Amino acid sequence: MVRALSTFRQHDVARAVRGAKAGGMKVVRVEIDPSGKIVLVGESRTVEYQADLDRWLEKHDARPA
Repeated sequence: MVRALSTFRQHDVARAVRGAKAGGMKVVRVEIDPSGKIVLVGESRTVEYQADLDRWLEKHDARPA
């Protein structure tokens, strides 16, 4: 039985992870599908957005109508 050729190499994965880290991504998991596609999964960050009106209402102890 002949072993199938690999669709990716270790240096491909290392290069992808280094690039993601250089871009500010915190890599949590690396997924590689049978076709050789490398998917990097990063830590999700939630950004809380507060509109100016919301801040004003909070400051003045008001509530929306």
